[in-house]
Amino acid sequence: MTSSELWTRATADRYDAEETEMSSVAVLGPALAFLSELAGDGRALEFAIGTGRVGVPLQERGVPVVGIELSEHMAAVLRRKIDADTLPVAIGDMATTVVPGKFTLVYLVYNTITNLLTQDEQVECFRNAARHLEPGGRFVIELGVPPLRLLPPGQGAVPFDVSEQHLGFDTFDLVQQILVSHHFTRDGDDGRYRRGSSRHRYAWPAELDLMARIAGLELEHRVADWDGAPFTQDSAKHISVWRKPI
Repeated sequence: MTSSELWTRATADRYDAEETEMSSVAVLGPALAFLSELAGDGRALEFAIGTGRVGVPLQERGVPVVGIELSEHMAAVLRRKIDADTLPVAIGDMATTVVPGKFTLVYLVYNTITNLLTQDEQVECFRNAARHLEPGGRFVIELGVPPLRLLPPGQGAVPFDVSEQHLGFDTFDLVQQILVSHHFTRDGDDGRYRRGSSRHRYAWPAELDLMARIAGLELEHRVADWDGAPFTQDSAKHISVWRKPI
């Protein structure tokens, strides 16, 4: 097993309810169009498929999807939506788990590569993607750009959401490239807040490109969002596509 932290049953059961915006047509539509075009007539493999936020609707668009998921609890929520014959899911980590067959597309969305907490494990994730790809196939990652420009000297935390229902901020270990996301979420109307946190290893686009080269993949293109906006020094995230040579 990799160093990724496991999602609990309670977290898995409330995940979809807390991610309604990310499951909206406005957010999912461009992502599904982007991924289905790259998959073409082939199959797609989603690393860390979770509850199927992307994999299930991509399957419904006609792209055969297979998933890998570390948390059995997350996979159980997915299984309530779609049967195992239609969308198979292997329980295991995305750096080492192997499923049968080859794919035209392997993808990893919503910052999930940061769940691998060491550089070596992230490199193995790229290698695992390359292992599953057909020649000419693509590996896609959606990842935020580390927000270190927001850190003034001496400050170790950056807020990313401040509302009546949720307070979220990240703290940073700049030596190990580890950030911890802290969440205080309001439960009900009694004023109580639920506290949670998760660790992530952030990586820069150039570092990912080197990981891809180690795995034998070549950068094909990089954009700022699923709609294809140009990636610039001010972009908050990137969608990167690497290709396995023919």
